[in-house]
This record gives sequence, structure tokens and C-alpha cells, in this order.
Amino acid sequence: MTETNPSAHQSDPANRARLRWRSRRGLLENDIILTRFLDAHETELTDEEVDAFTRLLDLSDNALMDLVLARKEPEGEIDLPHVHAMLQRLRSA
Repeated sequence: MTETNPSAHQSDPANRARLRWRSRRGLLENDIILTRFLDAHETELTDEEVDAFTRLLDLSDNALMDLVLARKEPEGEIDLPHVHAMLQRLRSA
């Protein structure tokens, strides 16, 4: 049995709104990709997936675009299995 975390993404409308707001990017291509992804999948994201998505949002627009377009792969502190899995989902969206 899993416990519900009151600060979890899905149970907190403020967290969901913040994630959507952060997905609005200066680079139009990123904005379109991220917004469409959230439109299709936001309600089903797990907290681990939200963490991966948030880590990607912490990147600059150009670094994020390079990852989404598979020009580069995650390195350093974002070289994590759940970040790789999120990138695969974004790339196939």
C-alpha cells in the first residue's frame, strides 16, 4: 500500500500550475514540445517523472533543446535513469 504525499505533484494544484508555468520557454520549439507533452500526459505523471521533468526545466533553453532533439545526452547531475526515461518520452511525443 502506498501513502499519499500531500506535497505530491498530482495532489497539489499549485505544484501542477508551477510546472506548467515553468514549461513556457523563450525558445518556441521547447515551449511547443513541453506544452504539448503536458497537455497529453500531465495527469498521469508520477512524482519521479515530475522530478525528471523539473530537472530538465532547470536547464537553459539551448541545452534542453539539444537533449530533446538527441543532439546530446544528459551529463553530470542530470545523468539519471528517470531523466533518461523522461527524455525518451519527450522525444517520442
